[in-house]
Amino acid sequence: MDNLEKKKFPIGEFKEKNTQCDIELDSHIKVIKNFPEKLKKLIEDFSDQQLDTPYREGGWTVRQLVNHLADSHANSFIRFKLALTENNPTIKPYDEARWAELQDSVDMSVKPAIRMLKGIHQRWYHLLKTLTNKQFERTFRHPEKEIDYNLRYYLALYAWHCNHHFAHIENLKLEKGW
Repeated sequence: MDNLEKKKFPIGEFKEKNTQCDIELDSHIKVIKNFPEKLKKLIEDFSDQQLDTPYREGGWTVRQLVNHLADSHANSFIRFKLALTENNPTIKPYDEARWAELQDSVDMSVKPAIRMLKGIHQRWYHLLKTLTNKQFERTFRHPEKEIDYNLRYYLALYAWHCNHHFAHIENLKLEKGW
């Protein structure tokens, strides 16, 4: 793996592991529970200049990453709720790259995004802890990919998503000696 690929995918690309295993499922749920506080601690002392530093050449800034996480996880939480309340609903995709270019992602404080993540993840964690194995098998349809995702798989993807973007910021912090 070359340096650019390592910077793009510091923990590797997402590969579905055994999402049927309750231990693996519990591990993913714990990531959802702990992520907002872990992220907050990582960036709490960042200056505006540090927040406006891209994690790699041609990549998003830390500020954009944090705002992307709030946007993405809000969408994901809603997708979970749709799958739990409707029969294989078709979700609404969004252009995350274009969202990251909007002013609320580019030049706004990250504090509202951190608050959003905290609230979303508290609710998401509570919901996840109440689901049965049968409920984790519920699905939604992604119209662009033409795939039905079950909630076990999607939870594993979002646990990876947390760790993936956390690693972007953590690696930048180490690289810059912050």
